[in-house]
Amino acid sequence: MGRTLQNTMINLGLQNACDEAVYQLGLDMEELEEIEEDAGLGNGGLGRLAACFLDSMATLGLAAYGYGIRYEYGIFNQKIRDGWQVEEADDWLRHGNPWEKARPEYMLPVHFYGRVEHSASGAKWIDTQVVLALPYDTPVPGYMNNTVNTMRLWSARAPNDFNLRDFNVGDYIQAVLDRNLAENISRVLYPNDNFFEGKELRLKQEYFVVAATLQDIIRRFKASKFGSTDSVRTVFDSFPDQVAIQLNDTHPAMAIPELMRIFVDIEKLPWDKAWDITRRTFAYTNHTVLPEALERWPVDLVEKLLPRHLQIIYEINQRHLDHIASLFPNDVERLRRMSLIEEGGTKRINMAHLCIVGSHAVNGVAKIHSEIVKTQVFEDFAALEPEKFQNKTNGITPRRWLLLCNPGLAELIAEKIGEDYVRDLSQLTKLHEFVDDDLFIREVAKVKQENKVKFALYLEKEYKVKINPSSMFDVHVKRIHEYKRQLMNCLHIITMYNRKAPRPEGTGCPQHPCAPYPTVTPLFPPGIRRDPAKLFVPRTVIIGGKAAPGYHMAKMIIKLINAVAQVVNNDPMVGSKLKVIFLENYRVSLAEKVIPATDLSEQISTAGTEASGTGNMKFMLNGALTIGTMDGANVEMAEEAGEENLFIFGMRVEDVTELDRKGYNAQLYYDRLPELKQAVDQIKSGFFSPKDPNLFNDVVNMLFHHDRFKVFADYEAYVKCQEKVSELYLNSKAWTKMVIRNIAAAGKFSSDRTIKEYARDIWHVEPSDLKIPPPNEPRDAGQDKTPNGTAA
Repeated sequence: MGRTLQNTMINLGLQNACDEAVYQLGLDMEELEEIEEDAGLGNGGLGRLAACFLDSMATLGLAAYGYGIRYEYGIFNQKIRDGWQVEEADDWLRHGNPWEKARPEYMLPVHFYGRVEHSASGAKWIDTQVVLALPYDTPVPGYMNNTVNTMRLWSARAPNDFNLRDFNVGDYIQAVLDRNLAENISRVLYPNDNFFEGKELRLKQEYFVVAATLQDIIRRFKASKFGSTDSVRTVFDSFPDQVAIQLNDTHPAMAIPELMRIFVDIEKLPWDKAWDITRRTFAYTNHTVLPEALERWPVDLVEKLLPRHLQIIYEINQRHLDHIASLFPNDVERLRRMSLIEEGGTKRINMAHLCIVGSHAVNGVAKIHSEIVKTQVFEDFAALEPEKFQNKTNGITPRRWLLLCNPGLAELIAEKIGEDYVRDLSQLTKLHEFVDDDLFIREVAKVKQENKVKFALYLEKEYKVKINPSSMFDVHVKRIHEYKRQLMNCLHIITMYNRKAPRPEGTGCPQHPCAPYPTVTPLFPPGIRRDPAKLFVPRTVIIGGKAAPGYHMAKMIIKLINAVAQVVNNDPMVGSKLKVIFLENYRVSLAEKVIPATDLSEQISTAGTEASGTGNMKFMLNGALTIGTMDGANVEMAEEAGEENLFIFGMRVEDVTELDRKGYNAQLYYDRLPELKQAVDQIKSGFFSPKDPNLFNDVVNMLFHHDRFKVFADYEAYVKCQEKVSELYLNSKAWTKMVIRNIAAAGKFSSDRTIKEYARDIWHVEPSDLKIPPPNEPRDAGQDKTPNGTAA
């Protein structure tokens, strides 16, 4: 969620009044804002997307709740020590959280372990261990419409009698200490992005949030009027008309068997009716195609922790497979592929299959991703129910990602096209009229320059590094992962360094005379040194992001970037022509500073691996140009702005597929491309790690033998494309015109548009532009109505 203060002031229309009031007190609003901790309660783009969606749902007047876990420790704080990532616990609650309100009156029990008893009256889950879920509510204000939705986060609490049975045998102290085991459930966020970690505590977290949330939703459904706790409704026929539940990836997949358990075991509905209601209630969003990211829980673990749910999943699977067998008799292979249970070795539950079978809608998050989901990842399911599969291209909230982080640009746009674009970002197309307006071109360039100067001062203050604000800010910020190819960026940095600091062959770097340059002939292959000016576009390359603590290769990539930076930044031959900065502890509040200052946005994942990306959209809206592959939402950005207004390079999805078919051989590229060979040899020979020449052996070995993401295959196209970037950057006016075309084309990428599509196509609710009167004005009786239905 990042920080809340400034966002709330903007959405309430109070920013100027608050700034003035704080100024009158002799305080500085910006200093005050810097004191607030980021709420880092999620991983990478998935967690931030949810935050943007909450902002849009409130702004569109949808009666929606965001549910999650109130982690005591959020995503770790990253420190860089001697070039290595070191993790520190993110104790974000140490000074309290002024935005949350505990709601003990809505505390709910969640059950674990135990056993199942079957009798004539049905199944009973007994002898369970109970953990209490205490809700904390955070207000989510819409933009200038006086609507405030709720984000409800659950905190785990031990019940008073938790393990106090031990008290009877005298071990009272241990019994009290054991309460921690229950409360550990909401202690810390698992910091893996795009990687599945099958730990018992993680499954407990997933079930904990689901069980508490469903009880909450059902309580609200049963209540006769808002805020009432009396159960009135006992018939569930209208449940899917009143409630929509969107599963944000497979992490809350246990909601499907949990709702079935409630309907069948507790509410005593017949199975078929319960299943029909369940399927019409749930919809599932898939956020990744990487196989290692898809959740597959071991059956043994689920049986131990949630024995009744395993039985329900088996029943769902049996009926599902019976249906498939009736349609495709004797197709055993298809049954195996489509089963919710994966046999072979450890039996596992495929959570994505559970989500697809238990939902009425399944969507990917960009056109290209939704196609891959349909034609590759879940091909059999899409063939069976094509109408179930949809696309909902991700978006970002323009309130935080323009008004809040780039007020200069937001104001400039408002002067030209009015202020309504903040609620309807498609109005940005009106900026096309000003592409040739010299004054507007100068003003856009001036805002960018001011943002760069401001960010340079921030870096100087926080990092003690001086950078040249008139250099090109080339920025690559996102989670560190092989598929995002920070390594390719790193190879380009080394190539630029070798071009900017050419030396006689065999002489060492001034920092490391012991590590000679590898012999490479010719140093500048034909066609590279056409225009010497090209080589001297000063660049500041900024890379930032966190590596999952257990992800060895990602941590090595961070170390390599820092090792390269150490050499480049201290080489007097290069001076201010090239600087490399690794941004420590990348997070929402840091993104709000770096994105408005960026000239070039790096979106260079291997085609077919990035589901959508949302950083790409933030950069586009803030006047950066994109260098990227045809992957994720880059494809649609190129569609909106025209491919000629992005720097697109490299293999397309079909090229990657073809290369996989032929077999990818990294050595061929290394042998053919002298500059690639030079860069790799420098890493290999210890040029960047003279104290430990073998330090990066694992990285080099991976690039040659285990590189699923084919860095070498796109290297040449990437370097050539970067030359075009440098060339255009030398022509400030042409560059800024391209920037304006990009901003004008960014309207599609508002999360308001995304949420309208979810509301209409999946949840079947209509957004409302009704502005609720402020609390001090009486409500007009005629206007006192809420939109039908609730999206959760």
